[in-house]
Amino acid sequence: MRHDKNTTTTRRRFLARGALAAGAVALPYYVPASALGGNGAVAPSERIVMGGIGLGGRGSYDLGYMLTEPDVQWVAVCDVHKGRREAAKNTVDSKYGNKDCAAYSDMRQLLAERADVDAVLIATGDRWHALASILAMRAGKDVYCEKPSCLTMTQGQAVVETAKRYGRIYQTGAQRLSEANHVFAIEMARSGRLGPIHTVYADCRWRDGLLHDWLPAEPEPAKEELDWDLWLGPCPWRPYNAGYVNGGGWYHYYDFATDVAMWGAHTVAQALAGLDMENVSSIEFEYAGPDATMVTRLANGVKLVLFRVAGSVWDPCQYWHGACGERYEGPEGWAGAADGYAQPDVSSPAMLDEFKKVVAEYTGRTQRPMNHVRDFLDCVHSRRPTVANPDIMYRSMSICLAADICEQLKRNVKFDLRTSEFVGDPEANRMRSRAMRVPFTI
Repeated sequence: MRHDKNTTTTRRRFLARGALAAGAVALPYYVPASALGGNGAVAPSERIVMGGIGLGGRGSYDLGYMLTEPDVQWVAVCDVHKGRREAAKNTVDSKYGNKDCAAYSDMRQLLAERADVDAVLIATGDRWHALASILAMRAGKDVYCEKPSCLTMTQGQAVVETAKRYGRIYQTGAQRLSEANHVFAIEMARSGRLGPIHTVYADCRWRDGLLHDWLPAEPEPAKEELDWDLWLGPCPWRPYNAGYVNGGGWYHYYDFATDVAMWGAHTVAQALAGLDMENVSSIEFEYAGPDATMVTRLANGVKLVLFRVAGSVWDPCQYWHGACGERYEGPEGWAGAADGYAQPDVSSPAMLDEFKKVVAEYTGRTQRPMNHVRDFLDCVHSRRPTVANPDIMYRSMSICLAADICEQLKRNVKFDLRTSEFVGDPEANRMRSRAMRVPFTI
């Protein structure tokens, strides 16, 4: 477990004095250099002790990545699925050459029992993201949570409030905010190099609504194999069907997911990062019909275009050449990035001559690494906000969720970013929250 510098100094003196005392009364006792942080090792007192909650496809990827960080010590994993839980434990045990990693099926037990855990990775299904983050922060843990961070605006607000109340570090998994190509495009927009930004495009690739029906009931698996009640968590109860669990089938159902926010949690965050949002009071959403790209207009006059996939007029080569892209346009040119780029895409090749300089200036000015996990870990040590902190998360998520509500209502809406309410629209305001199943409530 991490300690502050005074505690670390005291501990090191204690170890050193203990070694001297042992040498005076018996055979020489040598403190390994690794215990004091020598030979390039991180002293135990400076390590971040971590647990993982939700270790399926994305969670296991994150776990493997975080295990390579020298200042992290994994001690516990949690998943409601036995196979995933055991696989995660084996991964951790193999890394450290022991059998010490504890495995839990219920995150609440992990959070209650493991006072030694400093931080947790949350990579459950989306339905659990907000509640798991809140429970972890209440238990004194810092949180790295995969996107989307919430299913509703009220959940997102609760995450923000909990992080502030308990003084916790929180990072949402909008990792492109820590990638050089995207940082370059963002900096081109923020610096004024493109002139005043008038249009921003975000690749949201949402569908024409989520399913509200139920799959046929099937016999539940044994609880030790999969705890269906815990899998559902705060969602309305429905009968078990393997179609929800296998292959990410839950992703298509309203009870378990969001629509615009599924990808927009990434790309809207990226789009907003290049804009001055501090004085933007509201945003208008224009409903254009099924399968149509959505145009939104910020109160400062900037047009934010949310692109979708199925049946739309979107040309995937028009604005980017891969997934999760954003593009900024101004009177002096445009700049953007996406996963398919080897480098940022710009209106003038001469801009790319500044690539290394712009990214270096950003990292020097902000003292942030081009590594999202590393940014989180550094902030756990320093206690400064992450690049994708709760406020950044909620601003982008509230816009995505407002777009979802616009789609569901099939009409235009106006959302006040300062009050987190729709303007003069009781029907839309009722959709800012969803019921959460007892006892899985905030």
